[in-house]
Amino acid sequence: MPRLAGGASVIALIVGVVGLFVWQPWVSKAEPPPAERRPADGFASDRFPEVTVAFDSSRAMKYLEDICKIGPRMCGTDGMKTQQDLLEAHFKPLADKITWQRFEATQRSVHKPVAMANLIVSWNPERKRRVLVCSHYDTRPHADQEQDPRRWRQPFVSANDGGSGVALLMELATHVKELKSTVGVDFILFDGEEYVFDADDEYFFGSTHFAREYRKARLKDRNLPAYVGGILLDMVGGKNAHFPLEQNSWMKAPTLTKQVWGIADELKCSAFRSTELSKYPVRDDHIPLNEIAGISTVDIIDFDYTHWHRITDVPENCSADSLEQVAKVVSVWLQRAK
Repeated sequence: MPRLAGGASVIALIVGVVGLFVWQPWVSKAEPPPAERRPADGFASDRFPEVTVAFDSSRAMKYLEDICKIGPRMCGTDGMKTQQDLLEAHFKPLADKITWQRFEATQRSVHKPVAMANLIVSWNPERKRRVLVCSHYDTRPHADQEQDPRRWRQPFVSANDGGSGVALLMELATHVKELKSTVGVDFILFDGEEYVFDADDEYFFGSTHFAREYRKARLKDRNLPAYVGGILLDMVGGKNAHFPLEQNSWMKAPTLTKQVWGIADELKCSAFRSTELSKYPVRDDHIPLNEIAGISTVDIIDFDYTHWHRITDVPENCSADSLEQVAKVVSVWLQRAK
C-alpha cells in the first residue's frame, strides 16, 4: 500500500505547524512544468527508438490472473512462497542473474519476526552504471478500505495493488535483451510493503532493507555498481488509469520525473498527465530509495483507483491498455538511460 504523506509530519515540513491531528490535503508550492518547459535533459537526451518493444498486454493480463489465482500473498505465508516459486521459474531463463535478498522484519503490532525476501532480476550484471524498475509483490493482510469492517478480514487478491507491477515486469522481462540499452538493468520486487496491521505500524520493509544494504556497500567500496535512476510501479493496471506527477517524485527527483513523463508525452500515452500534480504526496517504496540510498527514483501510481484495499481489487477491474502504456514508457526510458 502506498502511504499518503499526511498528518502532522507533512504539515510541519511545509508550514512549520505541529500538533495537528486531522488530515489536511497538502498543497505543494511545486508546480508541474508547462508543455513548453519540459526539457529532455539530465538523464539522457536521445529521441525514443523508432521501433519500441512489442509488449504483449494480453499475456501480461494472463500473468496477472495467474498471480491472483494463488490468492492472498502476504509476507511469510504459503501464498507468498507459491508466488516466489512461480516468479523464480519465470525470470530465471530470461535474465542473466537472479538474486534473493533474504532478511527478517518485525512489525510493531505483531512482535514476531517474519521472513521476507526481495527478488532482484538482473541483465548485464557486469555494468557499473545501472537502473532499476521496481514494484512490491506482497499483499495487505486486511481489506481496510471496505466500508463494512466485517469484510476487512476476508481474503482479497490485490490485483492492481500488488499484482499489476509484477505482471508488467514479467512480460517486459521477455523483451529486455532486445533493448538497445547501455546500462545494466535490474527489476526488483520488494517484499513487506503491505505488511501493515495498525495505523502506527512501519511501512516499506523490503525497499528500506534494500536501500540500507546498497548504501552500506557503496560506503565501503565506491567502485561497486551504482544506480543512476529508478522507476517504481504501483497500481499501474487499473481501468482508465490516471498517472499525474506524483508530488514526492517531483520534489525528490524532478529531472527524472520530467524525463519519464516527457517520454509519455512523446509516445502519446494518455494515462500520463505531465502538467498535473497528484492530489497528495505519496509515501511509497521510492522514499527509501531516494532518502536512504540516494537513488533518484520516481513513482508511477494511480492513487485514484476505486478498488484500492477492497475485495473488488480483482483482474476484472484491471486493464491491458494501462499496463501497455506504462510498459512503453518504461521500455523507452531503459533505452535512453546512460
